[in-house]
Amino acid sequence: MNSIITANTLVGMGDARYADYLCHAYCSKGTCTFSRGDEKFQLCAGDCLIVPRRADMYQQIEESADLEVDVIYITQAFIETATPPSNYGMRGHLWLFANPVMHLTPPMQQRCARNFKDIRERLEQEAHHFQRDVLVCAVQTMILDFFDFHATLYGFDRITVGQHYVMEQFLALLERGDYRRNRDVGYYAAQLCITPKHLSEVCKKASGLPAAYWITRYTALDISRQLRDRRLSLADIADSFGFSSPAHFSRYVQNNLGAKPSDFRE
Repeated sequence: MNSIITANTLVGMGDARYADYLCHAYCSKGTCTFSRGDEKFQLCAGDCLIVPRRADMYQQIEESADLEVDVIYITQAFIETATPPSNYGMRGHLWLFANPVMHLTPPMQQRCARNFKDIRERLEQEAHHFQRDVLVCAVQTMILDFFDFHATLYGFDRITVGQHYVMEQFLALLERGDYRRNRDVGYYAAQLCITPKHLSEVCKKASGLPAAYWITRYTALDISRQLRDRRLSLADIADSFGFSSPAHFSRYVQNNLGAKPSDFRE
């Protein structure tokens, strides 16, 4: 089934072939380190990794020689079909965007490993007359367990249907790249027909962080990715993000990425 792909390595998770897939991984042995912009992450035995979007931003993936990891890529469309009607997913999604690794307790580890094994086994049952349906159920079970893991580890906090809608539409604007030309909260509030204050209040309720944080987050990660692409000149990158001058661009990078643009080329 093309909607679900399995692997035993995280190398290549940002490849174009996985552009429409969400990455889920459970590590049973060894370690894997990777970076996203100036952030460093480590996946250890007993951890699960969920990359909800923009896996191409993850770089410098280094796996230990003894790494044992179960990786499942699932298309966004299949995830949407399998996700239960719960607004809790928005809060978990936002948290995972900030930190894609969850450190599981031993009972959680057993459930996670069992869910991954079940999905793999269901994929092999090609003669099953209702294979897609049982896979939807298996993926939904995995998602609900992820919700439970997150709620147990970080606290349970529901958001309303209205708040969920606002966050969904706000993130959709960021996902399509509006931050490249618009980094003011007022722009996004106007697009959603609400006030900047209300947008930030909803963001704080749903993610614990204001709207400005998410705008800067998306912008900084994209700039970091482009700066590492030596085919792009600094002037071209600055222009693509609408900066009025190279000096303005340099100050923004230093303030939000902690280094000069040229440092990313060394």
